[in-house]
Amino acid sequence: MMLDRRLLKNYDWFLLSTTVVVSLVGLANLYSATYQTDLGFFKKQALWVSVAMMLMVSLSFLDYKTLERYSQHIYIVSVLLLLLVLTSGKEVSGSKSWISLGSHITIQPSEFVKLSLILVLAKFYHDDFEGGPYGFVDLVKPFIYIGLPIALIMLQPDLGTALIIILISGSMILFMRVKVRSLLFLLVIILGLSYPAWHFFLKDYQKQRIKTFLDPYHDPLGSGYNAIQSQIAVGSGKFLGKGFMKGSQTQLRFIPEQRTDFAFSVIAEEWGFTGALFTLILYFTIILWILDTASRAKDKFSMMVCFGIASMFFWHTVVNVGMVIGILPVTGVPLLLFSYGGSSTLTAMIGIGIVLGIRIRKFPASKEAIAL
Repeated sequence: MMLDRRLLKNYDWFLLSTTVVVSLVGLANLYSATYQTDLGFFKKQALWVSVAMMLMVSLSFLDYKTLERYSQHIYIVSVLLLLLVLTSGKEVSGSKSWISLGSHITIQPSEFVKLSLILVLAKFYHDDFEGGPYGFVDLVKPFIYIGLPIALIMLQPDLGTALIIILISGSMILFMRVKVRSLLFLLVIILGLSYPAWHFFLKDYQKQRIKTFLDPYHDPLGSGYNAIQSQIAVGSGKFLGKGFMKGSQTQLRFIPEQRTDFAFSVIAEEWGFTGALFTLILYFTIILWILDTASRAKDKFSMMVCFGIASMFFWHTVVNVGMVIGILPVTGVPLLLFSYGGSSTLTAMIGIGIVLGIRIRKFPASKEAIAL
């Protein structure tokens, strides 16, 4: 294998280092949340992070033109995996979202669909030489790309992942500009669908989550329990927190999902406002750095891919933290690189690996190469 020397010379060590720091903070946070009960989750997550880091570095040396060439193939494979989940997937907590790989490993294909959708939308807009603003008819093909995986994910059902996919793909479409008249038309359609969606598509527990968001104290020991305990944990951390492995809400297991969707409440309680702010600064540093990469990209495909990956980190962070502090409904959205989960960790680091590959190729190709 031959490698251009300037790929190493221009390697983005800052983005790589920031990603590693967030992952290590997440692992320390998970250790505190699980060391009294079951360190198996910490060990499995440490393994997932190690595998994901190796994959991230390997992907950074892959020319993104290869991803552009096979974007539709990757999208088709991801949709087929969603069909496989519906036919032979593993059901957990009422949602059939996982595929078992042996007796100890499960993957969640809906997490990987986010990246495949970003790639195929980037390819679609890259091939359109006329450019925006786009009318409603121009949006039909992107809507088919988006609607197919969303329909399959809703059948699992997994409202949180479907919501994140809508936010990511919607951000990409708006970034490419849409005519105001088309936006108003879409708004009317969405409002018109809200009534049948509430009565015929949303499950009872999903309606309960929305009601809980509006008033978590109407069922404090049931559907509102996680949200209330999480807000107590965040508030009790105050400015400097109670100390590592000393959070009373965390260590006394008041928050059942504190290793997954409510992981941010652990750091807010044990490290206080300072620790929570530091974590958010790390996330928004990653997001701004990816957007900076998008602004320096050599073509529309790489620019759109970077923008889509930045949107993925942005919406995961906003929705998860908003859920933990009680300003958004509980939707089961993980905090990337922080919440326990192999599929979301792999998805996040594959995304960073693609951005690293785009950033170090912002110069013309060279004939100067070294053997590996």
